[in-house]
Amino acid sequence: MKQDILRNELRRRKQRMTAQRELILKIFLDSEDEHMSAEEVYRKVLNRRLRISKATVYRTVDLLSDVGLLRRIVFRDGVIRYELVGKDEQHHHHHIICTECGRVDEFPFDLLDDLEKLVEESTGYKLTDHQLKFYGLCSECAKEKKSKETINKATKKAAK
Repeated sequence: MKQDILRNELRRRKQRMTAQRELILKIFLDSEDEHMSAEEVYRKVLNRRLRISKATVYRTVDLLSDVGLLRRIVFRDGVIRYELVGKDEQHHHHHIICTECGRVDEFPFDLLDDLEKLVEESTGYKLTDHQLKFYGLCSECAKEKKSKETINKATKKAAK
């Protein structure tokens, strides 16, 4: 369980498991499919009418990332977001991001094993992580764009 992993790591670091740390981990556990920034976590804490400093939230999110419970992700907007690392995650999942509405979907296909091997062999690096992101229009935005284009064509045709 994630709380046990955090407790053990804190014990190893000679730190305590505080209520604030447990709360922030719980927010990620309750929002498992979301990719949240530290600021968004802070707002969720405030929405629960709990008092905690913004600095504590940021430090705790960094700690959870350092311990390996969260993965840092940066999308096109440059904001650092975090996602919960899956318990049995052998392969990474990747993201596809809508350039119109910002929707983020995950897909489990990881066909990069051969490429990783090639990179390691040719550079001498031992890879520890990778992230693959695709950008495009989600189905809803694509439909909306097509609908607007159809209306624009009809309007131009009617104006002639």
